[in-house]
Amino acid sequence: MLNKAVRMHGQNDLRLDTFELPEIKDDEILVKVISDSICMSSYKAAIQGSNHKRVPTYIDEHPAIIGHEFCGIIEKIGAKWQDRYAVGDKFTIQPNIAYKDTMMTPGYAFEFCGGDSQYAVLLPEVMEQDCLLKYRGREFFYGSLSEPLSCIIGTFHAQYHTKPGVYTHEMGIREGGNLAILAGAGPMGLGAIDYAIHCDRKPGLLVVTDIDQARLDRAASIYTAEEAKKNGVKLVYANTRENAVQTLMDISGGKGYDDVMVFAPVPAVIEQGDAILAFDGCLNFFAGPTNPALSANFNFYNVHYAAHHLVGTSGGNTDDMMEALEMIAEGKMNPSGMITHVGGLNAVAETTLNLPKIPGGKKLVYTNIKLPLTAIDDFAKAGEDNPIFAKLAEICGRNNNLWCGEAEAYLLANAEKI
Repeated sequence: MLNKAVRMHGQNDLRLDTFELPEIKDDEILVKVISDSICMSSYKAAIQGSNHKRVPTYIDEHPAIIGHEFCGIIEKIGAKWQDRYAVGDKFTIQPNIAYKDTMMTPGYAFEFCGGDSQYAVLLPEVMEQDCLLKYRGREFFYGSLSEPLSCIIGTFHAQYHTKPGVYTHEMGIREGGNLAILAGAGPMGLGAIDYAIHCDRKPGLLVVTDIDQARLDRAASIYTAEEAKKNGVKLVYANTRENAVQTLMDISGGKGYDDVMVFAPVPAVIEQGDAILAFDGCLNFFAGPTNPALSANFNFYNVHYAAHHLVGTSGGNTDDMMEALEMIAEGKMNPSGMITHVGGLNAVAETTLNLPKIPGGKKLVYTNIKLPLTAIDDFAKAGEDNPIFAKLAEICGRNNNLWCGEAEAYLLANAEKI
């Protein structure tokens, strides 16, 4: 069957290709992709090409479909899996599979398996490792967001604390403790705020920083201090453009923070995190850098005498993703706030290659439609010339200007097919 997908042919070389998708084998599954949210990791892969650890050397001859935060419908099932899955089931995948002792995963490495595509052929490893997850929600975009949410949940689970004289780690953030999310008003930071105030192991104090007041104000309007208080969490948003360390220490009453999460690959932010750790404090470097030589100072006196420790996380596992899907289904989390732009498959290549230059949060694409990438804040203006955007502006306006299931359903029913 003919298929359209955005594929990586080399460094900075993404193309919207039309090509023949092969017939599935007995151990494969064909899926129709409906939505994919574009990850900064895809930008990093695109600009590095085969220099990226997850990208193979032969993409010039076998280009790889990009995108790994995708959700859709199962279309056809190979004989091996027919007793386990059903045609018509909604799905999402945990892309962090182990493929033949390599780091290659969907969205980085495979010619016919990736999210920025009309259809995809799922590798047998996806099913063999229980990474094809049934999705029972109505909205496809929530299924796409479950992957980035799993990365956030994995970060919380990877935190650890110790007890003097005991050589075991207590995993997770310190319940009832102080948690700081630095540079936390971006899309992944918003997901972390949502999870922190609604998970089963909450901090007592949650401080979220940024140097962009508009981003802080938007975060505060979506995840409010009042909502956090109802869940037993004191939530404070702080602009740390000046006197960051003193501001954060004052908010903590001089105690410091049991858990610190750094959401920007900036040495100064990492060093702020180090400076505000409490005794037995754990700093998680969440933000993946593009600079392989990125370094920052860390106080090793406090590593020795104050039990400070450092951890880094990249991605979540299947359990983390299932937790995300369950919390969304139960209404405990609403990650809509992560999304600021919506577009079609035609917008993916340009968006991905320019992702750091495009302000706002997550860029959500629907892979079977043609639509320019457009900020939700710009829907009303775009609606002056396009009635689809006018209707989307009206729908989102009734939903705190956030993307929602009604907007998705309208777009899928009315947008131009690609």
